[in-house]
Amino acid sequence: MPDKLKFGFYWAASCGGCEIAVLDTNEKILDVLERADILFWPVAMDTKYADVKAMPDRFMDVCFFNGSIRNSEQEELAHLLRKKSKVLVAFGSCAHHGCIPGLANLFGREQILKHVYTKEPSVVNPDGTKPLVKGKVPEGDVSLPEFYDRVSPLNRVVAVDYYLPGCPPAVPRILDAMTAIFEGNLPVKGSVLAPVKALCDECDRNKHIAKKMPDVKRMWEVQADPGVCFLEQGIVCMGPATRGGCGQRCINGNWPCTGCMGPTPDVGDQGGKMISALSSILRLDDEKDITGPETGKLLAQVKDPVGTFYMYGLADATIGDRRQK
Repeated sequence: MPDKLKFGFYWAASCGGCEIAVLDTNEKILDVLERADILFWPVAMDTKYADVKAMPDRFMDVCFFNGSIRNSEQEELAHLLRKKSKVLVAFGSCAHHGCIPGLANLFGREQILKHVYTKEPSVVNPDGTKPLVKGKVPEGDVSLPEFYDRVSPLNRVVAVDYYLPGCPPAVPRILDAMTAIFEGNLPVKGSVLAPVKALCDECDRNKHIAKKMPDVKRMWEVQADPGVCFLEQGIVCMGPATRGGCGQRCINGNWPCTGCMGPTPDVGDQGGKMISALSSILRLDDEKDITGPETGKLLAQVKDPVGTFYMYGLADATIGDRRQK
């Protein structure tokens, strides 16, 4: 029997859903464990950072890194795991494009700390104390990771070999990736391990795809028809600008796509692509009709443009951020 592969998992700035997705493979995880040993998985086993540092370089065959980079500890582990792994996979939307944590790039570090530690109504902090990177207590010196001014996707910090998108990645995509790894059948480095077509191409509502969109509505304002394209009902659905392969999990729950699989290969900026698509089906030809507040036409109707068009990709988008210092 061939030697088992050596796997690692790490959880940076994310909600933990990617860890649950691994467990959602259910009994299939036993098939994985027959062919791979997991050497590092802080959420499930007590491997120390020192144990990883003691490994020879490129000792792990594959490391699945989920979460964006928000602080110095996460950056340190990104470099360490890159060094110790032959293949590094950006696992899930946070590592891929920054995801929900990336929305923090609308604000600067000091603005966030000031709000959390002094401005929140439930906080009593008359001295305005904020976390320190280093400090002294009776037990000795203590330290905390440095909280960065910006959230970054994994590939802004280290080289990434493959991307497994989704919030979290769908179980079939995880199992497909595992199969490709075990069979030595991975595509060229830099590939996204998911279908290339847009979600709309595989959506069951595609036969009712919007040709003309009414005014933009929010989900709570209408009773969405589960058999009709959301766009045709005036509800923003990111399907035209989003890669498929998720299994239509949200669509099947009668909820529009919010974009977690990231853009299709031909799209440079997911949010920009979606704004263009909406402008087309709203029949808007003039730029002021798209952005001008006096028209009440596109962005004026979308109550949260950044959260709608860049929920998962702000940290990796062309527009970058608008942090206030």
